[in-house]
Amino acid sequence: MNVTGKVNINSNKEKIWSTITDIKNAKDNISGINSVEIIHDPENTLVGLKWKESRTMFGKDAYETMWITEAVENEFYQTRAESHGAIYISKFNIIEKDDYCELTMSFQGSPQKLLGKLMGFIFGGLMSRSTLKMIQVDLEDIKMAVESKN
Repeated sequence: MNVTGKVNINSNKEKIWSTITDIKNAKDNISGINSVEIIHDPENTLVGLKWKESRTMFGKDAYETMWITEAVENEFYQTRAESHGAIYISKFNIIEKDDYCELTMSFQGSPQKLLGKLMGFIFGGLMSRSTLKMIQVDLEDIKMAVESKN
């Protein structure tokens, strides 16, 4: 499954970067996040930052442990999570335009086991639509948080 959402934000890339990399306080900026627990916070870099995030999905609490695998300041960062027999890669990317920035979030889920591959084949469309909807809500929340700081 591969999905990508985007939103235009009336702000500069530094303010957007500051908001999307404030993982510790993400629940204050993204309504879908219930809690964040920092597991590992490396000094002077985002790469290696690891946290446990709680969201309510399909009426149940869901917990994922994620970590940042790549980052270029004010441009993008990528995360990885592994659970339920799958590898999940997410990426935030900031593209500066004339008087606004475009923030995109891409998500890729790759099942690693036969059962996961079968479930993905059967329910892939439904999962893609619900994941894209969640991404768009997160992006709109980020937009509101950034623009309220202008």
